[in-house]
Amino acid sequence: MAEQRSYRYYEFVMAAFVTILICSNLIGPAKIAQVQTPWLGWIHPGLASIAFGAGVLFFPISYVFGDILTEVYGYARARRVIWAGFAGLGFAAFMAAVVVALPPAPFWENQRAYEIAFGTTWRIAAASMIAYFCGEFANSFVLSKMKILTAGKWLWTRTIGSTIVGEAVDSTLFYPLAFFDSGLIPNEQLPVIMLVQFLGKVAVEVLFTPVTYKIVGVLKRAEHEDYYDRRTNFNPFALKV
Repeated sequence: MAEQRSYRYYEFVMAAFVTILICSNLIGPAKIAQVQTPWLGWIHPGLASIAFGAGVLFFPISYVFGDILTEVYGYARARRVIWAGFAGLGFAAFMAAVVVALPPAPFWENQRAYEIAFGTTWRIAAASMIAYFCGEFANSFVLSKMKILTAGKWLWTRTIGSTIVGEAVDSTLFYPLAFFDSGLIPNEQLPVIMLVQFLGKVAVEVLFTPVTYKIVGVLKRAEHEDYYDRRTNFNPFALKV
C-alpha cells in the first residue's frame, strides 16, 4: 500500500486530466471532420478520405496525463484520478441530458443546434464511459508493470506501449458499443474508423513524448517521488491509496 503523504502538484495534474477528459467528450463528438489522405489509399481505399471526431485531437492528451500520474505518483493515486474523471463524465452527461430536455423559450430558436451539439444519446454516453474506464485502467496498469520490468529506464517505451494497449481497448469497446447497428455509421465502416482513431491517438502520444519527459522530470524533482508499484493492489475498484 502506498505511503500516505502530501504532494504539491498532484491535485493540479488531476484537475488538468479531468478537464481535458470532460472537454474531449463534450466538445469533440459534436464535430465530425474529414481530411483527404490519398497517400494512405494504397493501404485501404477507405483511408483515402478520413472522417474523424474532433475529440481525437485532444482526448489522447488525457492519456498523457494518465501516464504522468502513474509514472510519478503510482497506480493507486492514478486510480483515484481515473475515478474522479469517471464521476465527472457521468455528471456532465447527466446535466447535458437535463439541459437539452428543458423546454426552450418560444423566442429561442437554437434548440435544434443545441441538441446536435450536446444531445448525446445515452448509448453513446454509456459507451464512452465504459471505454474510458477500461482503457485508462489498462493504460495505467501496463505502464506501472513496464516501469518495474525496465527498472525505470526508457520512459518512452512504457508511455507509448501503455497508450497502444489503452487506446486499443478504448477504441475496440467504444465504437461497437456506440454505433453497431445504430444507423449512424455503416457497420462496414466501423473497422476503418476504429483503426484511424487508434492510429491518430497513438500518434498524438508519440508527438507529446518530449513534453511528457519534461513534465515527468520536473514533477519527480519537485515532489521527490518516483513511485514503483511493487506492492500495489491493482484492483480498479479499491479506492484506498
